[in-house]
Amino acid sequence: MVHEGKGRLFRRKDAKYLIYVPKDLAEDSMFPFKDVDSLAVKISFKLGDNKLLVEKWKEPPAEKPEETR
Repeated sequence: MVHEGKGRLFRRKDAKYLIYVPKDLAEDSMFPFKDVDSLAVKISFKLGDNKLLVEKWKEPPAEKPEETR
């Protein structure tokens, strides 16, 4: 089981940043994101910490239209 690996954060020429996830890590049976070619993710961090948190993006619930009487 692979639960960690050396990845890379790099900046492209178009000023976007990408995070490389090692193949062995991404293909591990316990990797949390399965069977996807592309997936929207939420990336966050806490001030003063040197860690990133990567989670599956969850769309906020749609607001219900107000009922008219």
